[in-house]
This record gives sequence, structure tokens and C-alpha cells, in this order.
Amino acid sequence: MKQHRTPVLIVGGGLTGLSAAVFLAHHGIAATLVERHPDTSIHPKARAINPRTMELYRAVGMEERVRAGRSPISGNTDLVHVESLAGKERVRMPSASPEDIGRISPTQWTLIDQNQLEPILRERAVEAGADVRFSTRVDGLQEDAEGVLAHTTDLSTGESSQIHARYVIAADGSRSPLREMLGIGAHGRGTITNLVSFFFEADLTQALRGRRIIAAYVNNPEVRGTVIPIDNDRRWVINVSFFPEQGQRAEDFTEERCTALVRAAVGVPDLPLKIESADMPAWDISARVADTFATRRVFVAGDAAHVMPPTGAFGASTGIQDAYNLAWKLALVLSGTAGPGLLESYDAERRPVAEETVRQAMLRFAVREGKQYQDVAAELLDETTMTFGYCYRSGAFAAEEGAPDAIVEDPAHPSARPGARAPHLQLDGPEGPVSVIDLYGDGFTLLVDEAAGRWTGAVEREAERLGVALKVVRIGRGTRLWDQDGSFRRRYGLLAGGAVLVRPDGFVGWRTTAGRSGPVDQAAIDALRGVLDRV
Repeated sequence: MKQHRTPVLIVGGGLTGLSAAVFLAHHGIAATLVERHPDTSIHPKARAINPRTMELYRAVGMEERVRAGRSPISGNTDLVHVESLAGKERVRMPSASPEDIGRISPTQWTLIDQNQLEPILRERAVEAGADVRFSTRVDGLQEDAEGVLAHTTDLSTGESSQIHARYVIAADGSRSPLREMLGIGAHGRGTITNLVSFFFEADLTQALRGRRIIAAYVNNPEVRGTVIPIDNDRRWVINVSFFPEQGQRAEDFTEERCTALVRAAVGVPDLPLKIESADMPAWDISARVADTFATRRVFVAGDAAHVMPPTGAFGASTGIQDAYNLAWKLALVLSGTAGPGLLESYDAERRPVAEETVRQAMLRFAVREGKQYQDVAAELLDETTMTFGYCYRSGAFAAEEGAPDAIVEDPAHPSARPGARAPHLQLDGPEGPVSVIDLYGDGFTLLVDEAAGRWTGAVEREAERLGVALKVVRIGRGTRLWDQDGSFRRRYGLLAGGAVLVRPDGFVGWRTTAGRSGPVDQAAIDALRGVLDRV
């Protein structure tokens, strides 16, 4: 029997798993990825990658590569709830303008179909040294204090093999066999509705009435589903709910019935159209979160950790952000730079975010299903807040005394407190404007106000002794990077002489302001050691 060793085994070759391979490679870890399907997805599925996730792809040099594969519907902006496409519009979900996002991030939303993005990620992962194996199933796991032994089968040959890994990322989908093997339960609403999807060709210009939709959620007595453009012209996909408890089956969706459902969804009884092969399998919309995101050496991520309705386009980005949070931590622990306690912060940080994200997706789904928008508006958080404003309540950071316990904050007025995303700020440099976001991603970054004393050398020496990458960036007039009108201090909540330690994932790990009691250099060193579990 063949045996293979790897620092990290990733199980699942979807967006989360492939992104994890790319992010680990960026941090110098060549992972092994196995996926039971023979190839990447052949269907669009998820297609909206939010700006925070694009910041992550930007950090690993993939932003333009991802944008190059974007969908023909990239200019579309409308998410609408309708009785039918030609009929009454019940709700148009608010969305942030590019100008609004530009004040928060150096990047923007990217609409790219999953079947376009997955091959891009796969190619990049292989280029960076990942061992990517499709048609490979994991049949069992044995976990101990030293690592994990995975028993696998090559489905193309039937050959069995073993993979020894220090750690495993289970990104094997909403029905995650690995999560089941590990006995990790899940909680939440569970299955909400069953759907079947099929493609059709039609001219919907008149029914659209000038709208450029990302999706139209349809709810009327004849059909409940979602109409989504494929080429922004004549090709569409519709996801239609059906109800097994009423004796309905996916097999009952004949061409005749599909034609009638499309006409009911569009609201044009005699609409000329052509039904393509209904080759997308039946699927379901569910809402649940794993009871834990980690065992000793296995970490669940993406749909294996949390599954939510597609309303809000949160699912793919939440999974990719799981992978980004986990990758730098695994890299530091594997290198011996950080203690194992750093990995414990993955569950502490990501699970509460997943809980709130699922809740927000459910609120949006309730509107799709007919609930009045005004009945849930008070609880709904806008997409910009959900994209940029989530905060970690506990984890790998030095929390400030009296810090709010809120899971989200307004990204237009960020706190820059430890546990929150380090805010975007455009700085001026010798070669032109620079986003402070572009300073993060390779290691730790210590941002220091120009009025701070020369205490940072001690922190740099300690970082070198610990074996961790740290760059010190002094911001202000007379430095290589300067801000306009004190915007750095305002944006990061600092007084003159303040400083902020930013983690490799762009989240604040520690902050001090002028007038802090005790030696500032020792406080920064203690914070760095605390994040690394090297206290």
C-alpha cells in the first residue's frame, strides 16, 4: 500500500479547499489536497466573491487573475424579490455603491462563477507546490497526538493508500463525511427547502424592464424559486423549490413542467423559450453550524463548518475566509514559531462569525419566502457591515479592557480595536498612493505613529529571536509613508505616538495609544508572544 506524508491534508476541492491550498502555499506550506469528484465544478453555483475575500486573493497576488475570469454579469447590481419578473417587485435589497466600498477597501465585489474560479485556484495551487489529487476519496481517519492517518481510495483505479498528515482541513462540503467520522454534530434549522435547477434560453428584456439583476427571487402561487442570468443575454438558470412531503420528486420535472414554471416565474404565459437538459442534481437549502470547528488536529471549514441559504451571497466568502484565518496559524505552528494554542483560536474566532452570518442569511431568506421586509429590517445588517464589519470576541489578540462585545461594527466608522479588521487607509508614498491593506499578508506588521519613540527595535529583535516575520512601518510626515490630515490616527483610534500590531490576516492583534503606562516595547512584545502562544 502506498504511503505519503504531508504537513497538511486538505479534504475537499471546492472553493474553500482550493483556497486553503493557495493560502498555505503563500505561507510556505505545500499541502496535499484530495477531492472525491473527478474534476472541479461544472456548474456556476456560487458566483459572488465579496470585497473582503478579494482582499485575501489580492494579498496572495491573485486579484487580477480572479477578475480576469469574472462573469458576464459583473456589471449587474440588482437583487430583487418579485411576484414574477414581469410583475410586482416586492423588495429590492440595498447594495453598497463602488464609491462606498472604495472608502473601506482597495478592491471591489467580483462576480465569477464557481466553475470558472475553481480551475483558477487549482492551477495556482499546483503552481505553488500543492499536491492536488481529484478522484480520491477519504475512507477513514485515525487521529492521535502526533498527527492524522487518512485511508484513501483512488476512484479511477481502485487503489488504496495512506496519507500521514500533521493536520487536516475538512472542507468536504455540507454533508461532510469527515465531520461525521469525527462525530462533530451540527445545530440549526437544518433543511429548509429542496430544489431542482435547470437552464433555459429566452429573451427576458421586456420582463426585466431595464433592471440588471444578479438574482430575482420569485414567490407566487405557481412557483417559488430564483431566476439567475448566465450570459446577461439569453441564457438563464432557475432554481425551483419542490416539496417531498407533498409527494413531489425531482424526477417529475419534465420539459413541459419546466416550461410552465419558467413562464410563471417570468410572468409571461406565452413566453417563447427553450429548456436545456436539467442535468443539475436536486439539492437543498439548509441552515446549520457545526458544534465545533476543530478537534485536536482536524479543522472543519467552509460548508463542512457552516451551511446557509444563498440569499446574501455569504456562503463562499465565509468559507474562503475560514481558510485564510487558518492558513497563517497552521504555517506558524508547523514551523515551530507558534505554540499549539494559536490553533485553538480558529474555533473561537470563526464559529461566532458563522453563527451570525447564517442568521443574516436566514433573515434574507425569510423575505424571499414572503415575509414582509419591514418585519425583519430592524435585524438585518447591510452587506457592507457583514462583509467588513465582523469582529472576533475572543482569540489570538490582546483584548482591550472595556472593549465592546459586539460581533459586528460599522466599517465606515471602524474601531481598529484588537479582534477587528485593520481598516483601509490610503497613504502617500514615494511611488504614489498605497493602501495600508497592502502592507498585510506576509507576516506581522507594526504600524507606528510618527510621534512614537524609538522603541520598536526591541520588538524587532524579539520577533527575530522568535523566528517570526515582522515589519515596522512608521506613518507620518517625514517618513516613507504619510497620511493626509492625521487620518491614520483617526482611522486607527490613536493619539500621537500610538501603535498597532496587525496579524498576517489583516486583523488587529494589539494596540496602544500615547500615555500608556509601562514600557511600550515590552507591551508590544508581550502581545506578540501572546498571539503566538509563546508566553
